[in-house]
Amino acid sequence: MKIRNSLKSAKTRDKNNFLVRRRGRVYVLNKKNPRMKVRQG
Repeated sequence: MKIRNSLKSAKTRDKNNFLVRRRGRVYVLNKKNPRMKVRQG
């Protein structure tokens, strides 16, 4: 899992990406491609 300052570029890489907020952290996840996980914070 990558940890980034900005998730905008990560979110636009694939149309199946979606943003999730969990425990004060922001994640970009992808059900179709589970390897694409990004975290912020």
